[in-house]
Amino acid sequence: MPNKQSAKKELRKTIKRKKANNSIKANTKKLIKDTIKNLESKEVVAKDKVTAAINNTIQSIDKMMRKGIIKKNTASRQKSKLQKKANKAK
Repeated sequence: MPNKQSAKKELRKTIKRKKANNSIKANTKKLIKDTIKNLESKEVVAKDKVTAAINNTIQSIDKMMRKGIIKKNTASRQKSKLQKKANKAK
């Protein structure tokens, strides 16, 4: 437990930021899983829906990178993995 007032405030800020970052991270992971599931499913899904889902997922990954939640190389790796699966599904 912090003793100084500034340390207490910093702890509150850290907790608040962590909660926000975790929610963004969880939403992005869900988007990635759903997109991959749609790509790998045997059902015929409209191409425009699939490309829209891929674009939304990539935008979400980029947003996480810009905010510093994930590193640049991690974002690139995730996007590359997604694009490979999309190209394979076509």
